[in-house]
Amino acid sequence: MAKELGQWLKRRYLRLLGNFKDYPFTFEQAFEFLNKEFNDSREQVKVIFSEFNKAGLLIIDKNPEDAREKIYKLKPLIEKINHVTTKDDLINLLKQAADLIRTRVDYTFILLLLFYKAYSDKWQKEFEEEKEKLLKKGWEEAEAIREASSEHYHAFNFPQEYLWENIRKDPQRISEKFSMAMKKLAELNPEYQDIFSQFDFYQFTSNPENAIILNQLVELFSKFSFKEISGDILGDAYEWILKYFAPTKAKEGEVYTPREVIKLMIEILDPKPEKYIYDPALGSGGMLIVGYKFVEEKYGKEKANTLFLYGQEFNPKTLALAKMNMLLHDIKNFYFALGDTLRYPKFKEKDSIKKFDYVIANPPWNQDGYDEDSLKKGEYWQERFKYGFATKQSADWIWIQHMIASAKEKVAVVIDTGAVSRGGREKLIRQKIVEDDLIEAVILLPEKLFYNTGAPAVIIIFNKQKPPEKKGKILLINASKEFEPAKKQNLLSKENIQKIVNAYHDFKDIEKFAKVITIEEARESDYNLSPSRFVSVIEEEKYRPISEIKSELKKLEEERKKVEERVNKIIGEI
Repeated sequence: MAKELGQWLKRRYLRLLGNFKDYPFTFEQAFEFLNKEFNDSREQVKVIFSEFNKAGLLIIDKNPEDAREKIYKLKPLIEKINHVTTKDDLINLLKQAADLIRTRVDYTFILLLLFYKAYSDKWQKEFEEEKEKLLKKGWEEAEAIREASSEHYHAFNFPQEYLWENIRKDPQRISEKFSMAMKKLAELNPEYQDIFSQFDFYQFTSNPENAIILNQLVELFSKFSFKEISGDILGDAYEWILKYFAPTKAKEGEVYTPREVIKLMIEILDPKPEKYIYDPALGSGGMLIVGYKFVEEKYGKEKANTLFLYGQEFNPKTLALAKMNMLLHDIKNFYFALGDTLRYPKFKEKDSIKKFDYVIANPPWNQDGYDEDSLKKGEYWQERFKYGFATKQSADWIWIQHMIASAKEKVAVVIDTGAVSRGGREKLIRQKIVEDDLIEAVILLPEKLFYNTGAPAVIIIFNKQKPPEKKGKILLINASKEFEPAKKQNLLSKENIQKIVNAYHDFKDIEKFAKVITIEEARESDYNLSPSRFVSVIEEEKYRPISEIKSELKKLEEERKKVEERVNKIIGEI
């Protein structure tokens, strides 16, 4: 039925349904609404009504107040429930959702609805499977239903009245129902309370347009079942939304780290099972998820579950997004905290900050507000900032020092290129860290990889356990030309990543790509560690010797004279 409708008709159907719900309306009312929303003409609305009627979506009756006038009601868009099993299926659904909201409303509500629907369907599947087992054992149906609803059969405590399908049944109270569900789910699942507390459906739907969009999104998601979909696909879809809206959010100051950049950093760190990984600038959790996936692909799911994934995030809503991201990826072994990392690190052991095997982050670049006085009001500053304090204008080396202090072994940070070349206080900090032989590699990335800036970045690798052959040395890689151009952004391909990783492991000079310098050479360069200073990727123009050019010109002149003589001879014979 609904499949006969084109996308343009579906959009109008959903808008009308969101506005009029199950109330009757006149043609004039529908025309006024569609004209305002889509600039549809009266004739176009007549065509729309005709198509709705053909699809069996329109109830036509006489107006009890005026028998000469017709009134209309929309039938629910009852479609076959599609079981989403592939990534393409789910991405297609999310593209429709993104098209509905465009940039008018907070995209994080799509993320929440995806999470809610996935966990509701998961609960329903667990319930159905357990109920079937009990019935086969001879249980009465009522007893089997009651038992299969018990908490210990489910990974998530979900009251049946707040399951997706039950909330959907009352379109006029959807925002109210979701608001009640948020409170109840937070109460029953206290470990995830900070997810649900970040979404206020009452406030969201106080704007009438948002209320319509919410109904449209619910109807859209209701057409699909997530019962048979894997955590990998759900997680990838969640990441797709983050990436899709990254250009828009970049304008508002939010940072999305391209997954290819994270993969490069993780490949270099090469994390092992049973190790601790920490991201002090957590964001949506992408660094830790890529680290988990790396271990899973290399050693298997069981080994990946032995990792300990830690992260701290300043923004409560971003922390909620990170937790949902982990759960949709079916990752449970994470430990996240809310707070200002630079002033109040949350992970501690005894009288010190906690130490992790690997530390990885893309902290805010050139973040201001963290001068010496400010940081000394925080905790563990003596332990973390022993190399010194930077200016108030840039906390790049404050973040880096926190990461070094938190690491047992390796650190990978992606940061503004200026961090490896600026002077002043930052140079003094950099100098001390170089002299302590902690920097293993600096990798210059191509420009236009990030949505929030066209400028290139550098990845700095620190190693507290440098092998003997690397001691007193720093590898500089100029990967500024290692990319595949795309429409708006440049991309790191698998081949680009592998070339950089191979160069890191080889740790040797490669013409126009990599150079190993000594600490003495770093001193001579005034601790400027910019790879472009030591490794040029510009092709040198080759000039021919003047003598060779003169000789060739002489030969050409002789040939010209011979041709001229032949031509004159031919003319003379005519």
